[in-house]
Amino acid sequence: MIRNLLLERNLPNVLSGIESLEEWEKQREVLKDMLCKYEYGYFPEKPKEVKFEIIETDSHFCASNVVLQKIKLTVSLHNGDYSFPFYFACPSANGKYKTIVHISFSPHVPDKFMPSEELADNGFAVASFFYEDVTSDNDDFSIGLSGLLYPDGKRLEDSAGKISIWAWAAMRIMDFLETHEKVDLSNITIAGHSRLGKTALLTAAFDERFAFVFANNSGCSGAAISRGKVGETIEKINLSFPYWFCKSYKQFSNKEFEMPFDQHFLMALIAPRKIYVSSAEDDMWADPTSEFLSCVAASSVYEKIYADNGLVHDGSLPEAGVSLHDGNIGYHKRAGTHYLSRYDWNQFTDYVKRHSK
Repeated sequence: MIRNLLLERNLPNVLSGIESLEEWEKQREVLKDMLCKYEYGYFPEKPKEVKFEIIETDSHFCASNVVLQKIKLTVSLHNGDYSFPFYFACPSANGKYKTIVHISFSPHVPDKFMPSEELADNGFAVASFFYEDVTSDNDDFSIGLSGLLYPDGKRLEDSAGKISIWAWAAMRIMDFLETHEKVDLSNITIAGHSRLGKTALLTAAFDERFAFVFANNSGCSGAAISRGKVGETIEKINLSFPYWFCKSYKQFSNKEFEMPFDQHFLMALIAPRKIYVSSAEDDMWADPTSEFLSCVAASSVYEKIYADNGLVHDGSLPEAGVSLHDGNIGYHKRAGTHYLSRYDWNQFTDYVKRHSK
């Protein structure tokens, strides 16, 4: 069944002409350039310096079981500095902790999408930042970090869209985590929901320091295959949110089958690290079937290049309540609509604990 569904999508082969790891490593750079040029835009320059300043510390967070710090992160670029805050919630007990970088819809800790106490009780530290503290979620490129990157508010065809800018900011949080003695650097996750799930996938594809990525309900231009997708399409997303992407992405509106890539290319770039995709049964705008098929299509890189498994499944579309945790690509589908729930977090943290180094 799955094989026939993939054949109907007529997907480009991410491993076309690639037989060896050496060839794949060269191909990865080609694919990265393609995705930047045609979809997300090229990332901002590497900062000359990244500084961190602890602004507040709450040692009694979560009944004194967690230390919560508010930290100001400042990046220095060739044309100036930009600062934004983030929070780091780390269990207070001694030890090194698996850590999640959560690109958040809220500046508050905890938040309805981020159960900080439950995650800490489960053995995880969480670094989170409010995405609009980095740059606004609209077509204004003259304010926030965008204003530093584009002083005149104008972009070229392949300049970074907002998703690339948010992903770049998440990489700077990773810069901080590398300095922290209580962070288990071999088990760090980048996580996001919806548009921020798209951002999480892009972050992991371009920053190999992240061992896991958790993309929840990321849909169009995230985990979901674009060819044959229902709900949100490239045309619709470019009409509503063109600023998330580079300008050249518009050329593929209603022309998905003419693209030289599809979203399984983005996911394949994360191999051999761990990918976790979660779908919601009634979230047809994101299209759970297309999210699942992308996991299947990306599995070829794990299987053929790394001689390992990608998504382990039985060849049928999963029902709500099914979790597939055996492979290097994990997946679950839950009942309900577009949301990041406790169930989603629990499924994902179970997966991490099973596959962590």
